[in-house]
Formats: sequence, structure tokens, C-alpha cells
Amino acid sequence: MANRKAIIIGCGIAGPAVAIFLKRAGYEPHIYEAQPGHDDYTGLFLNVARNGLCVLHELGVDDRIRAAGIELRTMSFHSGRGKFLGKIEDPATEPQGYTVKRGFLHKVLREAAQQEGIPIEFGKRLADLQIAGSRVTAKFGDGSSAEGDLLVGCDGIHSRTRQLILPDAVEPDYTGLISFGGFSRGVKLPHEPTQHMVFGKKAFFGYLVKKDGEIYWFGNLDYPGKPTRRELASIPQAQWRRVIDDLYRGEIRPVPEIIRATESEIGVYPIYDLVSVAQWYKGPVVLVGDAIHATSPNAGQGASLALEDAMVLAKCIRDNASLEQAFRQFELLRRDRVEKVVRYSRSIGQRKHATNPVQVFFRDLMLPFFLKQASRQSNAWLYDYRVDWRDTVTV
Repeated sequence: MANRKAIIIGCGIAGPAVAIFLKRAGYEPHIYEAQPGHDDYTGLFLNVARNGLCVLHELGVDDRIRAAGIELRTMSFHSGRGKFLGKIEDPATEPQGYTVKRGFLHKVLREAAQQEGIPIEFGKRLADLQIAGSRVTAKFGDGSSAEGDLLVGCDGIHSRTRQLILPDAVEPDYTGLISFGGFSRGVKLPHEPTQHMVFGKKAFFGYLVKKDGEIYWFGNLDYPGKPTRRELASIPQAQWRRVIDDLYRGEIRPVPEIIRATESEIGVYPIYDLVSVAQWYKGPVVLVGDAIHATSPNAGQGASLALEDAMVLAKCIRDNASLEQAFRQFELLRRDRVEKVVRYSRSIGQRKHATNPVQVFFRDLMLPFFLKQASRQSNAWLYDYRVDWRDTVTV
């Protein structure tokens, strides 16, 4: 396997992780990223759950995420009228996860890849792929190209790699919700390992408080059509602020105060997911992470599933005689789990956007019962899934 080259498309979460594991498996990985430079200080935040932290531990970077993130052990729920609806607590010794800025996680993983000597090139937007036997050539928008024995598409929910190798595959599905959020300071709130959830009169709201007093907040809102991220970003910030101020005017404290204290830009994103794609690979090209099974953010599992994929794929390649066998095994090992998580996450989102008075009444009436049940039930299937690099892959 010496000198076998792996082309990695995308330098977000899955890309650097899969590159590091493939190097351990005997490949020479090279990462190509479409953006002109790093995105260390852009975007909002995400959760890295226990299962994802285990992969980061194997990569040797979990301590940086624990130090920079907000520990999460409890989710607390209130109605828009201020009524306490209940909470979900995880009895495990380890936290459920850590909430961290997306750009920081990208930075940590990119630096880990660079420390391994893995080349990363920016401004390389994938334009076309050519497969000839066991070799693949990636052609980029700037006219350059790269040839390798293996190509891994880690380029997100609107993956260009997926479009090229599986042009008839199902498209990502719009969930009917947009997500928006930002960072606030100056509102005096206690730091605790809790994500606070408020089912507001018009829209859902959530927030967490960091040790230094910075508040990470987000909201969800019904939004018609099938908006793109670019379309939402084209709407002026002043207009979004008016919309969001109106949504939460009169809500329980501290929701309005958090929004008013937000001086930085408010990020706005459409929520799409991708439940089931019939085929995950073609020839020497395979898809991982959001490129093949994108999940909405409600379950906090997108980053962790991508990290799991990275390790499982590299193990399958390491432990199989051919890429065809490795890719088939990778899909068999991952499909049921990831599709279950995507569906679970969407079901959580559907509970957030009840605004009809009758729907709100029954949700607030029944939610305490469901939360008690959820606290009793084990989420081990979600958070305690483990991949061990030292184990040989078996289906």
C-alpha cells in the first residue's frame, strides 16, 4: 500500500479526520478545500457529543475541545409563559458533550492534520471527476487537477462529489425550519452545564452560558419555500434583527435581553437533512459525513457522526484487500446507525415549531410526561457508540 495517494475533498470536520486516519492506514492524503482560506472565526457553534469526543481522543485533540467548550449535562425546558416543563439529565460520568464554536473545531482538526505533515490546499473548488480503472482524477475550478488511488468526498450536504458520482441520488430535504443565532455578553446569567430551551409564543429559543460569561444562543423559525444559505445571507442584518426582535418581544427573561446584547453578526441558515441515499460510493470514490447522511442540528450529532465515519472508513480500508470490499463494509457498518440518528433528529425538530394555540396547549401538557420518560430511557445507543482504532473491522 506504500505511496498510495488519497484525495480528500473538504477541510471541515470529516476531511482532516479521515486524512489523519488514512495516513495511519498507509495512504498519502492530500486535502483540497473550496474556500479561499480557513474559517476559524466564522459560523456559529455545534455540539461534539461523547461519541465524537472518543474519536477526537484517538486523534489527540479532545483536551482542546473540552477546555474551550461548554460542558453539557442537562437540557432544561420552559414554555413561553415561563412554566417549567421539565429537564433531561444524563447520569453518565462523562458529559453528554461539549458545545464549541464551529470555526474552532475546524481549526483544531486542520492543525492536527498539518502537524501530521498532510498538505492542505485552499481555493480548490471541485469541478469534475474522471474515473479510469482504479485511478481517479479530480479537476478543480482553477484549472488544476490531482490524481490518486482513492477520493473521499467530505464536502458537506450539498456535496459536489455526490453530484458528480451519483447524479440521480436524492437531493437534501428542507425541514421547513431555519436556524439563527449568535453570541452575547453583558447579560448576567450563571454558568452551568445546561442547555436552556424555551418554547416561545412564536419561535423556539435556546441558550448556553460559558464560564467567561459569553452566551451562545440560537432560535428556530418556520420559513416557507426552499431557501438557500446564500439567499438568507443576502437579507440585510438590520432586517433580520427586526424580525428576531419581533419574534421574542415579550418573552420570558432572559430571552429578549440576550438578543439585545448581541453585538456580533447574527448567523442565519436553512435546515436541510439527507436521510437515505441508495449508494455511498462509486469506483475509488466514497462519501462520508454530511455528504452522504446530513442530519439537522437538533440531536447535536452532525459533527460526531462525521468523526465516527472518518475512523470507520479508514479502518475498513486498512483491514480489507480491496477498496470495493472496504467501501461495502463501511456502508454496512454505518447506514443503519446514521439513518436512525437523522430521523431521530428530525423528530425533535418537529416538536419545536408548534405555534397554533391548540398544538401549544397539548405540547405543553404532554411534554413533561415525555421528558420524564426520556430521562428514564437510555440514550446509550446515541452517545455511547464507540469505535476502537485497534480493533479489526467485522460486520
